[in-house]
Amino acid sequence: MQNALFIYKYASTNPESPQIPIQIARKNLFRDMDESSSAKRLEGKVAIITGGASGFGESTARLFVRHGAKVIVADVQDELGRSLCQELGPEKTVSYVHCDVTSDSDVKNAVDVAVAKYGKLDIMYNNAGITGEMDPTILGTEGENFKKVFEVNVYGGFLGAKHAARVMIPKRRGVILFTASVASVNSGESPHAYAMSKNAVVGLMRNLCVELGEFGIRVNSVSPGAIATPLLRNALGFTEEALEEVIRSTAILKGAVPTAEDVAEAALYLCSDESRVISGHNLVVDGGYSTANLSFSAAVIRKLSSNGY
Repeated sequence: MQNALFIYKYASTNPESPQIPIQIARKNLFRDMDESSSAKRLEGKVAIITGGASGFGESTARLFVRHGAKVIVADVQDELGRSLCQELGPEKTVSYVHCDVTSDSDVKNAVDVAVAKYGKLDIMYNNAGITGEMDPTILGTEGENFKKVFEVNVYGGFLGAKHAARVMIPKRRGVILFTASVASVNSGESPHAYAMSKNAVVGLMRNLCVELGEFGIRVNSVSPGAIATPLLRNALGFTEEALEEVIRSTAILKGAVPTAEDVAEAALYLCSDESRVISGHNLVVDGGYSTANLSFSAAVIRKLSSNGY
């Protein structure tokens, strides 16, 4: 554990070191952190993770399995999803289900498979989402793109919550979690459809918190900042290294580049009994980025520089 921590710190502060790629150091650190703890925080729990084959979902599936959960990976990326499940363990521990979150029947089937295979559903993590087109202007926003983003990000989350509630309400317990976004707490940096959809997700989360609290069901969301996931890399056309450098250069919290594993740790906390009285909360995972608006100070610096100061 100490060796892994030292290597991670060294790689983090020396990102150009060819001997210790930061991605390898990061994975070793999280592996050793987990192995150093005897507590499995989701022992006996059953979870569904939509969009679980890549990005935040993949990292969360890995972490949930390591902490004792039985996991259904629900996704439309069949090859990736099956490969991940084969890597993580036998079918008695983790299974893949094809699930288009915009299809009521697909989402219903994912929940029914979890209950049939593992006997119950404790955690529904509505993580699947898309960015849509990246044009940030209202005149450049196409109607069909707008509808698709809302269909996946909002309606997909709604269906996940609906079918999870169907089996959780009779048991009078459960956790429903959504992936929202830092776009739900700051403005002007995301396309309109994406920003609106993530604000809608937080609104749905809060409404469900009130409705389902009566049945002992907790409802929360996690809002990641910019993280070099395949989703964002593909949307922007950046390599992982280039995107991480942009994130590092604009960070409020220096020395720590947010990763998908950080989001997975937030999800683990919100889905574990450690957060048993936390409901209706939107947990932002962005290193403090959303607390500041540096555009004025940046403009002042540019003006001073242009004047020769």
